[in-house]
Amino acid sequence: MLKVILASASPRRRELLTQMGVAFEVLPALGEEIMTKDNPAEVVQELALRKAKEVADRLEVPGRTIEQGLKTAERQEILILGADTVVVYNGVILGKPKDEAEAVSMLSMLSGRTHSVFTGVALIYVKGDVATAHHFYEETNVTMYPLSEAEIAAYVATGEPMDKAGAYGIQGKGAIYIEKIQGDYNNVVGLPIARIYQEMKKLGIAIL
Repeated sequence: MLKVILASASPRRRELLTQMGVAFEVLPALGEEIMTKDNPAEVVQELALRKAKEVADRLEVPGRTIEQGLKTAERQEILILGADTVVVYNGVILGKPKDEAEAVSMLSMLSGRTHSVFTGVALIYVKGDVATAHHFYEETNVTMYPLSEAEIAAYVATGEPMDKAGAYGIQGKGAIYIEKIQGDYNNVVGLPIARIYQEMKKLGIAIL
């Protein structure tokens, strides 16, 4: 029986994984998100893999590496899923705003323009004593309507932007500011579930 572990505390990712029809447990990664690369596709994959590996480390037999195998209950299959999302405009990577002033700055930058949303996904699949790490990313282009200073201030005051990459939530109040998207909507929310399903099939993981 496959045991799925989501290495994220994001309620949006929980909702999307539930939408896939997957039963799972939540075991959030606790490490600080530190970027060591400049390329957004590499950044999100690195951070996603780091989250998945951190959770995998908690399940390991002491003294053994991921490649040597993880401790499993009754030799069951385990899939650990880590993910990370960033917003990119004009080469600048935008994570979650540190404060309201930075949220205002981010929204002012994105207002009336098209930006990219990158989500990296890492899958660590354990079957018996064999563990396989697989990662990929998805990119979606998002165009935002022009926002007035008053609109930005009012939106930031709702608090919604504070835990969102790029300071907006497309699945929340921020939806009214989005003119159009090109690509996977769920990727902007935080988890490209259709792509995940395709990648799981490549690994021979059946969820349906």
